[in-house]
Amino acid sequence: TWMSVCDAAFDQQDAEVVCRELDCGAPVQVLGAAAFGKGDTQMWTQEIQCRGNESQIHLCPTSPSHEDTCNHDNNVGL
Repeated sequence: TWMSVCDAAFDQQDAEVVCRELDCGAPVQVLGAAAFGKGDTQMWTQEIQCRGNESQIHLCPTSPSHEDTCNHDNNVGL
């Protein structure tokens, strides 16, 4: 299932896991503020805390998000 991910607390380790899962090479840069456009899918409501060695994003530890203002203006882009 595709979901939008908030740019708050999304870092290089999270990007490495996403790029590995999608087989699109190494991430060059993590961009916020909907750099590639606003998503229109459901927002991921947990903070992703990958270690960087996971094979898929859903295997990463998560915690409840403390970002109440996250919306599609804050989509992360890789």
